[in-house]
Amino acid sequence: MNGDTLYSIGDLARRTGLTVKTVRFYSDAGIVPPADRSPAGYRLYGTDAVARLDLVRTLRELGLDLSTIRKVVNREVSLPEVAAAHADALEVQIRVLRLRRAVLTAVAKRGSTPEELDLMHKLAKLSEDERQHLIDDFLGTVFDVLHDHPAFAAVTRSLTPELPDDPDAEQVEAWVELAELFQDPGFRSTMHGMARDLAADRAPDDSTGLPRTLAEAFRAQVTPALAAGTSPGSPEAERIVTALATHYAHILGLPDDADLRRRLVTRLETMDDPRRDRYLTLLAVINGWPAPESLAPVLHWTIRALHARMPQ
Repeated sequence: MNGDTLYSIGDLARRTGLTVKTVRFYSDAGIVPPADRSPAGYRLYGTDAVARLDLVRTLRELGLDLSTIRKVVNREVSLPEVAAAHADALEVQIRVLRLRRAVLTAVAKRGSTPEELDLMHKLAKLSEDERQHLIDDFLGTVFDVLHDHPAFAAVTRSLTPELPDDPDAEQVEAWVELAELFQDPGFRSTMHGMARDLAADRAPDDSTGLPRTLAEAFRAQVTPALAAGTSPGSPEAERIVTALATHYAHILGLPDDADLRRRLVTRLETMDDPRRDRYLTLLAVINGWPAPESLAPVLHWTIRALHARMPQ
């Protein structure tokens, strides 16, 4: 071997920290072939065998199979090509593991039955196309009364979940719960009622087609009353109720009378569904938006204040 240093299997084992059995296994597999034989027939290895074994050990620790490792050390494929392909494969595995962790975490929190676990697992595994079909079915059915309304696109866009390509566990868990809400008949009925109200309450002069929601106006008027501990039935609440009813009457172009206030109460009671708040919270998690402020306290107070002033 022209004076080159040769190593026995035992020498290689000591230099690399591997066992003699492991070195022999890699040699038998053709990954670290011997460079020569001793007079007694024992395998001898060149200095490059140390570097090969170090590379093999690293690639094995990274999860590469022996067939691929053999191609790398024999220069049949380049290391960057193999690294890129393996990184892509690991990314898929990571996503699968995240889905599994999210489902199991949700099951542990909710005390789910085996049937619920099966459903949650199926929802978490939906492809992008399958998720979009579920979303389109929900929004299309719930907001069918708004298809010809100029606000349709804005409303549906604001309520559309967009699960990122690489969601974290919290986003996956939120998606599973939201997908279950999509299939809840009671929730679909509530949201359809809200859409129907929006279509019916469109202002006559609303040339822009944007929905004139009551939420912000109500929040601005009622939040200070809640902070001050104002009772819905108290004289102090009268001014707030009148302001809100006047605002609603102005939107519709109608007088502020008993019929209008009954209509307003009906609208607010439709909105006052805890699943609506939950939907918006889950939507914010999935889309990476700031957590929304619950409208429930404002709705509860306003409904009670209106009822307190209606003829019995």
